[in-house]
Amino acid sequence: MPHNLTLYTNPMSRGQIARWMLEEVGEAYEMVILDFDSGMKSADYLAINPMGKVPAIVHAGRIVTECAAICAYLADAFPAANLAPPVDQRADYYRWLFFAAGPVEAAITNKAFGFVVPEGRERSAGYGCFDDMIDALESAVSDDGWICGAQFTATDVYVGSQIDWGLSFGTLPSRPAFETYAARLRKRPAYQRQKALDGALIAQMQKKG
Repeated sequence: MPHNLTLYTNPMSRGQIARWMLEEVGEAYEMVILDFDSGMKSADYLAINPMGKVPAIVHAGRIVTECAAICAYLADAFPAANLAPPVDQRADYYRWLFFAAGPVEAAITNKAFGFVVPEGRERSAGYGCFDDMIDALESAVSDDGWICGAQFTATDVYVGSQIDWGLSFGTLPSRPAFETYAARLRKRPAYQRQKALDGALIAQMQKKG
């Protein structure tokens, strides 16, 4: 029986975020692995995502791209997984989901490419400066629970991925709040399944290469 949920991904990409979210959801899905050149730039895939990037999901004929959007969509599409707070309790949920997709992503990318906001021009940049972004992000994960309190949500998947990767690859500074939050994330069974699945695929690719 064909699945009505398909993940287009590459294990060496942000597709890991979408895979983690799918593992948290717990629904069956089909996976299509695309290489960075011919696969992602093929006419068939460009019809799904004109940017030619992964991840993307197709659910019952509906296309969703962008990791934050995928996380939010899946939380709403599969409410039984309890990955979104009630609508009237989503202030932190939306705030930090979009903060990570906007200021965090932009600040980390700019720093990786050596771009520094000129002194006195911070107001012109959405994230101000890198250090301001880091301080704000730290405030979101400084409590003992999750971003939305006691409930783990799709925002933890997305924000958590940014922090987990940032600590692993040195794009975020090591701070106690980041380290303890990442340690909690890494204990989640869905996180561990995603790492095992994508890790095995990466090992296969490296062996072939």
